[in-house]
Amino acid sequence: MISLKGNGLTLENMRALLYQNEQVKLEKTAIEAVVKSRKAVETIVKDRRIVYGINTGFGKFSDVSIDEENVRVLQLHLIRSHACGIGQPFDEIVSRAMLILRLNALLKGFSGIRLEVLERLAYMVNHRIHPVIPQQGSLGASGDLAPLSHLALVLIGEGFVWDGEKHIASKKIWAKHNLQPIILEAKEGLALINGTQAMTAQGVVNWLESETLAYQTEWIAAMSMEALHGITDAFHPAIHEARGYSEQVGVAQRMLKWLEGSKLVTKQGEKRVQDAYSLRCIPQIHGASWQVLEYVKEKLEIEMNAATDNPLIVDNGDTVISGGNFHGQSIAFAMDFLKIGIAELANVSERRIERLVNPQLNEGLPPFLSPQPGLQSGAMILQYAAASLVSENKTLAHPASVDSIPSSANQEDHVSMGTIGARHASQIIQNARRVLAIEALCATQGVEYRGVNLMSPSLFSKWEDIRKIIPSITEDRIFHKDIEKLNDYLKKETIKNK
Repeated sequence: MISLKGNGLTLENMRALLYQNEQVKLEKTAIEAVVKSRKAVETIVKDRRIVYGINTGFGKFSDVSIDEENVRVLQLHLIRSHACGIGQPFDEIVSRAMLILRLNALLKGFSGIRLEVLERLAYMVNHRIHPVIPQQGSLGASGDLAPLSHLALVLIGEGFVWDGEKHIASKKIWAKHNLQPIILEAKEGLALINGTQAMTAQGVVNWLESETLAYQTEWIAAMSMEALHGITDAFHPAIHEARGYSEQVGVAQRMLKWLEGSKLVTKQGEKRVQDAYSLRCIPQIHGASWQVLEYVKEKLEIEMNAATDNPLIVDNGDTVISGGNFHGQSIAFAMDFLKIGIAELANVSERRIERLVNPQLNEGLPPFLSPQPGLQSGAMILQYAAASLVSENKTLAHPASVDSIPSSANQEDHVSMGTIGARHASQIIQNARRVLAIEALCATQGVEYRGVNLMSPSLFSKWEDIRKIIPSITEDRIFHKDIEKLNDYLKKETIKNK
């Protein structure tokens, strides 16, 4: 059970909540702050003070006052009108992350929402009631209004939730659980949707998958080193300490660990003096991507614990301030940076694939790793597929955050496009994982030609795992199936990685 209180939530907590069936509970101190904040909203309504989002319209309609008897209708109309998401839904795991992050943000006690609404959100998390939320339609400023509105629809009994691969009406779910849909009171609709939780939720899932992927690139690259008789001197600690990047030092250390005991790798001068960059510069290239991951982790863990709606209730309810914490620029930059870091891991992986299959570069391995060169094509088109994916990633890596289109009659005249950046980062990660699956497929075949009895014990264990999933290439077959099996194997490791 993980206690939510509006601060202190980590990416490792999120791993447990998303992948390991951990549940949430509400911290007592956070509950007290929520109750106090709600009393402030009720006082504002009672005293007929004009405060944005409580008894006014929204966006360009902020100057329109709303009568006390219409504040419920105002919130209902807000959710319905803003639920205009488009396209395929976010993965269910992202929807779950969105629920958790919005709940955590509201528990900070700055939003004026009732405790019963937060208890319902916690119930949804703990009973795995996950909203169906379309991916497209957010500008990433004024919050992720469209996606979060689809989340809020479920609370009021008008949205859809996941049921395996199907979508079912939330009204049916509440009836099944003997619960009534929530009727939103003053400010509650705005509190639910005015935040950055769509981009941050996708960002959290992206980061967890990327961290796992970054570790996987190392053992896969190490197996390619064995298949190509790579030179381990390039990983000598002195080289990397001389440069000073801790992430680079770490990659070099882990590469040596993976290759410990291998009789397939070489020393400089035994076969050649130095390797190509895709082998020799693994610590420098992969290490730089680890630097990206560290930056993104820092920004995500701040945003996961941030109050991102508007207005915020401060000074024990005495002050209500309109601001712009819903603007997703920080996460937009982080996601664009993540895109580049992960795309580069795929880029260098594809270069190692080329070395494994190219008879002019692969140190005597069969052309295209074919069991009968000419009669059988072997891994020839596997490299094509990898090249296609890395090329697509280069397009997706174009920064979403450099774009902005004004909205709401130019009241919201600069937006982050952070949710687009997060979605594109997810696509890059899926592509990169398949490139790595192809490298793993080629590397396992390469070491078989060299002699698996000569592998390092650690990498031999990985080779055995892969051979339980896909057989050796003894004749041409439909390699699409192999790629997908290895992709699934790599993806599952996100659940347990630390």
